[in-house]
Amino acid sequence: MIYFVLKFLHIIGAAVLLGTGAGIAFFMLVAHRTGNAMTVAAVARIVVLADFVFTTTAVIVQPITGIALAWHVGYSLWDRWIFWSIILYLVTGAFWLPVVWMQMEMRNIAKQAVVKGEPLPARYHKLFWTWFCFGFPAFAAVLAIIWLMITRPA
Repeated sequence: MIYFVLKFLHIIGAAVLLGTGAGIAFFMLVAHRTGNAMTVAAVARIVVLADFVFTTTAVIVQPITGIALAWHVGYSLWDRWIFWSIILYLVTGAFWLPVVWMQMEMRNIAKQAVVKGEPLPARYHKLFWTWFCFGFPAFAAVLAIIWLMITRPA
């Protein structure tokens, strides 16, 4: 029974990481394409909240359930597929942490632009494109982790 609970939570966590990441990227991109500071500020506010509520929870749950599953089943954390999953998880985190900060900055910059009645400044656009580029390796790493979890290559 404990195995199925851990596995369920681990799979849900992976789905949340993948789904929230894709959703956040989609909504921020769509908001950005409007060029409207008010839209960007509103969407970025929700995106930051979603990242803290959903992504952060999944980021905490994943290693706990993953290690517990490995221990319960008798896998070594040094098994190649687990080892590479951990490395990719750390890569994802290395890109995700700056992305969260960038989202908060973009939200704040857009909010200031709305208050001042100005268009989104160059700093916002630079942050957006850095944020956009950081998303690719993070998302690819999550996809690779899911592939490793499913296939467990030797």
